[in-house]
Amino acid sequence: MQDMNNESLSLKSLKLFNFFIYGTMVIFTGFFQLYLQDIGMDKVEIGSLMAIAPFVSVFANPFWGYWADRSQNVKRILLIMMMGTLLLVQFVFQASTYAMIYMSMIIFYFFQTPMFTQTNTLILGYIEGTQQKFGAFRMWGSLGWALTAIVAGPVIDRLGSGRISMVFSIMMVIAIVFTLSLPQSQKSTASATVNLRGFSKLFLNPYFVCFILLGIVVSIPNTMNNTFMSLYILDLGGTKQMVGLAIFFASIFEVVIFLLFDRYLKRKINVMIACLTIVSLLFSLRWLLMAQATTPLEVVFIQTLHFVTFGGYFYVGTQLTMLFVPQQYRASGQAIYTLSWSGISGIIGGIVGGWLFQNFGAQTMYQIGMMLALVGVLGFGWMWYMLRKQEYTLTSAHEADENIGEELFPDK
Repeated sequence: MQDMNNESLSLKSLKLFNFFIYGTMVIFTGFFQLYLQDIGMDKVEIGSLMAIAPFVSVFANPFWGYWADRSQNVKRILLIMMMGTLLLVQFVFQASTYAMIYMSMIIFYFFQTPMFTQTNTLILGYIEGTQQKFGAFRMWGSLGWALTAIVAGPVIDRLGSGRISMVFSIMMVIAIVFTLSLPQSQKSTASATVNLRGFSKLFLNPYFVCFILLGIVVSIPNTMNNTFMSLYILDLGGTKQMVGLAIFFASIFEVVIFLLFDRYLKRKINVMIACLTIVSLLFSLRWLLMAQATTPLEVVFIQTLHFVTFGGYFYVGTQLTMLFVPQQYRASGQAIYTLSWSGISGIIGGIVGGWLFQNFGAQTMYQIGMMLALVGVLGFGWMWYMLRKQEYTLTSAHEADENIGEELFPDK
């Protein structure tokens, strides 16, 4: 009975940790651009600065993923990243020149960008072998993101964008407290051997490589939107409260998609690829509507499509990576998946998106985003056809581990 009570408490702490870590991050990702605009940066400079995050993540995600796999202690690695992020955000907002901001953000992003990846790995580690579902925990992150955004909008409007670091720090400290309350990982994987040669074998699976490359293409317009949506709202005559409302609508309904996928999504690779094809099509619709928006309220309501586009891609991609990657490399696999979503594509999206917004306007930026999403539709559709044709039917992570040598990572 005592063990059951301890397990229940640890699962509650895991949910609250997700709530506050996502709530912390939305304060920075949703409102930091407004601070940069307030101190005099133009859209190209803002886009270039925000592109630092995905550039750094190209190195930071594999680095932290490798050490999480090596140490088999994701909780400890997360705590190091969280405390580093908490310390360095103070330097970001105290920097008095552009050069100092750039330098401090490079180090800040080295700790911050892999945080969501390792959070997912932490959840998957706690629930593996239980009846618990990933979506039931991840939805607490969506709630934290949505509710914090709608509260933070008027708070930051009142305090001023220069006080974002104070709100961020309070939320991060609370997240650290809940992380400390978590027990050590239940799964013992000390026998796992992690080395760079084995890690490189992940790229011998052609379907995994196609999945990663298409993820880069589909996520470029999503990065553009994440970076410039708040500025787009202000350009259309909106306010910081409307920015918070748009973020709220974008994430609050993710709870629904996670619960539905937990209940109905089949753990088959070809089914998940079919889902990504549909999600990419919905992405193209979303960017078309954004290109045609004429009022800030229209942008707010269009953001509701975020729950089925980003939410769907995030959930399916996370589960699909588990099927593609053997257990001892899952933290590294999730890091690679994150790179496809916010790393390389984030660099392109930030720099190119800023240039398009500055020189041609947001409408052109979103129209190009629609065309990129259509490339994803064609690519994932082709993958689904080939998988069905070849009867590529790995259906569980356990089967992936058992068949890893023959089906996923051929030596030739």
